[in-house]
Amino acid sequence: MDSMVSLSPGTALRGMYVIFALMMVAPALAHAPRGEPLSRAQARSHAQALSMLGRDLFHDARLSASGHMACSSCHDDAHAFAPANNLPVQYGGPDMHRQGHRAVPSLMYLQDVPQFAEHFFDSEDEANESPDNGPTGGLTWDGRVDTARGQGEIPLLSPYEMANASRGDVLRRVLAAGYGPRLDGLALTPADDRFGLIVEALATYQQEPGLFYPYTSKYDAVLAGRARLSPQEALGRDLFERVDKGNCASCHVSQPGHDGTPPRFTDYGLIALGVPRNHAIGLNTNPAYFDLGLCGPDRTDLSDHPEYCGLFRTPSLRNVATRHVFFHNGVIRSLRQAVAFYVLRDVRPWMWYPTGPDGRVLVYDDLPVRFHANINMDPPFGPRPGNRPALSDDEINAVVAFLGTLTDGYFQPMGKAR
Repeated sequence: MDSMVSLSPGTALRGMYVIFALMMVAPALAHAPRGEPLSRAQARSHAQALSMLGRDLFHDARLSASGHMACSSCHDDAHAFAPANNLPVQYGGPDMHRQGHRAVPSLMYLQDVPQFAEHFFDSEDEANESPDNGPTGGLTWDGRVDTARGQGEIPLLSPYEMANASRGDVLRRVLAAGYGPRLDGLALTPADDRFGLIVEALATYQQEPGLFYPYTSKYDAVLAGRARLSPQEALGRDLFERVDKGNCASCHVSQPGHDGTPPRFTDYGLIALGVPRNHAIGLNTNPAYFDLGLCGPDRTDLSDHPEYCGLFRTPSLRNVATRHVFFHNGVIRSLRQAVAFYVLRDVRPWMWYPTGPDGRVLVYDDLPVRFHANINMDPPFGPRPGNRPALSDDEINAVVAFLGTLTDGYFQPMGKAR
């Protein structure tokens, strides 16, 4: 165990997460083909084979109705498993001409997202009861699925993405692409659901720690004592964490857990930010259409909860500097602009929202007025004394510099930091 001393926090947890990935596929691995329990070695081999199949399926456009869209078309390996282009939303469908209505998020650092709950209580100090944090957890922008399997099924069947008409269509395309023998080899009983194996393989691939949660950013090196922030980056971290300045860490947790787990830079909550309407999205040409997040249109089980309308998932900020568009509708086009939005939304609203015929600024124009009370007003939002922004231009630049330290690839866990 002495060899663990030199590992970074992220590296030290890798073995744990590999075991976790195996546990996630354990229900599918309960018995060997002849009804005998799998040995540890067999289970590991089976999980590795699932992951390799998932990798190949992830990059194969033949799984789509168009024949031109793979999972990797929107979740590019070289761009933190997010889009490589700067489109606010992506195009797909059977002819690749159907425009989506939400920005594509990264698939990285999703391994610890809790299941969705309307009322979430979480305290590392068990002696104290934590407050109700409200809607928390779940995957996708509206938290409507809880597992990588569930998330993987969405694009396969979405008419705006890979556009398969049914699970049967997916299976037919997978078999036509030549994956039948590998599926048969992974099926532990003749009755195993082949579509289930497909999404299980995709989910298992996304549990590969070196790809999806490597913890190799400069900030991870700093936390491991193997690098130092520049003066501007250090100022940015201070501003990021100070409640009276950026207050970013109130949602994007920046400190390691008490058990040493690296910070995820999200509290997994769902929040209404009041971002401007994106008129580049075709559905928004209809003035009566609104994407209400937890209230719909994609999520339907909470449509009778007006207090949730306008809430969207708080993503991790890891690798955020590699993104080209920001927030659920991709309306913000640079990281600096995204930070500035938090600082200036309510002190300079004319920078973000249109002006009506009477000269008034139409604030929060992508959410019906009756839901404006849901919009977050915690600092740096809300009115401020003298209408002064919480951060100056130089301070915004410092926060952006700090966020740049969250990009993976700065160092190798067992190597030397640069």
